[in-house]
Amino acid sequence: MRLPPTRRRLLQGGIALAAWPFGSQAVFAQTDATPQRGGTLVISLAPEPQTISAAFLTTMQTTMVAGKISEGLVWFDDKLQPQPELAQSWAFAPDGLSLTLNLRRGVKWHDGRDFTSADVAFSLQSVWQKFHPGGRLAYASVTAVDTLDAHTAVLRFSRPTPYLLAFLNVYGAQVVPKHVYEGTDLLKNPANNAPIGTGPFRFKEWVRGSHIALERNPNYWRPNQPYLDGVVFRFIPEAAARAVALAGDEVQVALASNIPVSNLPQFADKKKFRINTTDGNYLASIQLVQVNTRKPQLADKRVRQALMYALDRDALLRVVFRGYGRVAQSPIPSTVPAFFSAKGRQYQHDPKQAEALLDAAGFKRQGKEPRFKLTLDYGTGSLEATRTAEFIKQNLARVGIEVELRVSDAGVYLKRVFGDADFDLFLTSLHNLPDPTLGVQRWYWSKNIVKGVPWSNGSGYANPELDQLMEAAAVEGDPARRRALIDQWQAFVQEEVPILDLVEIDWITVSSTRVHKTTAQGDGLYASLADAWLSPK
Repeated sequence: MRLPPTRRRLLQGGIALAAWPFGSQAVFAQTDATPQRGGTLVISLAPEPQTISAAFLTTMQTTMVAGKISEGLVWFDDKLQPQPELAQSWAFAPDGLSLTLNLRRGVKWHDGRDFTSADVAFSLQSVWQKFHPGGRLAYASVTAVDTLDAHTAVLRFSRPTPYLLAFLNVYGAQVVPKHVYEGTDLLKNPANNAPIGTGPFRFKEWVRGSHIALERNPNYWRPNQPYLDGVVFRFIPEAAARAVALAGDEVQVALASNIPVSNLPQFADKKKFRINTTDGNYLASIQLVQVNTRKPQLADKRVRQALMYALDRDALLRVVFRGYGRVAQSPIPSTVPAFFSAKGRQYQHDPKQAEALLDAAGFKRQGKEPRFKLTLDYGTGSLEATRTAEFIKQNLARVGIEVELRVSDAGVYLKRVFGDADFDLFLTSLHNLPDPTLGVQRWYWSKNIVKGVPWSNGSGYANPELDQLMEAAAVEGDPARRRALIDQWQAFVQEEVPILDLVEIDWITVSSTRVHKTTAQGDGLYASLADAWLSPK
């Protein structure tokens, strides 16, 4: 498809665009006013999720819905410190080889059954360790879960696992009801799409292609909450339509960059709207390209390095993201200062260096023919993803690589990438989390190459030296030595580049000023909204 001239110039970086002048406000008003009861909060969502159980799949759309129905053991405040949820308190043993969880009493599943330690043990051993995309790594050291009584669970570790607490929210530890899942085909259990949780809202209906509706849980364990009668997630595929719906109060919240940056000026009136760039701080996300290192032309690291030199990421940030975010310098985002390092190899835009590396790898130009052809897969629902894919195609064409763009919904690309490994390049965003052992390691760890498990090591990259560095860092108790090991494997990955890190993402939330929340939350995209309320129009 030939783009119109104006758009061609935009994607070529011919127009320099500064970031829009919006501050990072709280997405929901933090107020001392008395919460008002009633009303249904409508949230725009795109694309439509494949499932709504984050215990098995942690795409943003899945977890944003799941976090209102189901709960984790903790939630995170705006300082990213864990706060009690289904676990009322916790303590590591002095030797670091166990974690005792004191569970909340009086919690009921939505079907009326009691929540107990047996649910936690079943969730960890039968679900998180086996099927959760990050669980194979996060829970690898858990050897047993002792249920001392109905409200006490003790996690036993084969080695110290101090990072685990950073994974125990709904994103990494959505607890599922044992009595619903035990003895069933877990991946095909109907509760994955009609969940029975402990959260403030109960599943009501999922009308495919239209919406997911949740209703107030009258037996929620937090006194007097939730305030809302319900929450509805409307599927609005077109970006322009989402903006119109928000402007017209048909929806009140657009999470996770659901409103493209090009539409943000429409919501500059602070009396009517709030714009927030910190809701995704827990995720520490990077937009990136997973490279299928199983393919012959991509198995050579010189080719992967050439791809990085060919990409003008400064222009990408300026043109596509309007300056929101930062050019990635490492697989660990700069927003995680405790572990971030830019000491590894850096890839400034250098097409000549890219061409030299491709020549050296044996892929020389033959007249006007491309050096080779690649496919680039990406998902529907994001204007930024579409523009990034087109941007990449143009950049790589200039160094002699022809790219075919393939856009599809989540079900198709998840099977293609993580099931069949039938791809060359996969454009996506990955959540790297506050601790690199939990977040980043899983994308490169050879033991996390698991066919059919979404958001595992889809690149198929395996290197024993890197595995050893990452595994040593995961169990190192001394903070300085651990940081040194993580610095080493950051530099290693920067040299090997099985993943092309593009831009550190600011997830932008736009909301009506009618929406209020009583407590700030660091994992805001996944907030339960138990304390959310609506003021009148």
